[in-house]
Amino acid sequence: MTMELTSEFSDGGPIPLVYTCDGQEVSPPLTIEGIPEGTESLVLIVDDPDAPSGTFDHWVAFDIDPTDEIPEGVEELGVAGRNSTGGLGYVGPCPPSGTHRYFFRVYALDTRLGLPEGASKAEVLEAVRDHVLAEATLMGTYAR
Repeated sequence: MTMELTSEFSDGGPIPLVYTCDGQEVSPPLTIEGIPEGTESLVLIVDDPDAPSGTFDHWVAFDIDPTDEIPEGVEELGVAGRNSTGGLGYVGPCPPSGTHRYFFRVYALDTRLGLPEGASKAEVLEAVRDHVLAEATLMGTYAR
């Protein structure tokens, strides 16, 4: 069985307003199915490759205890990495123009990363190399 990531929006579908800067800007609930045996931690990365100044990192979290449910509006999730605003935690979709794609990616790892809070997406992705047991992607869209 492969790992699957789902939410209240379908893959390729629009992200509901409540999860964006035009709504309450809370993180959407996520369901992870098929986490492989031997998973020690999860990594979650949400980014927007369509941002005008290059990929915008909306959420970076790592060393998440294996779980099949990430609740809506979660305040603390594993260890918080740095998003593109320079802060920690979730930043909702807020494209300046046009329709943007938002990729939610979860990685099941055979280890914990042990990186410090505020690690960048690049640092996290470098650390996961050779430790990924499975991964899943969910893409949502948003336009203002």
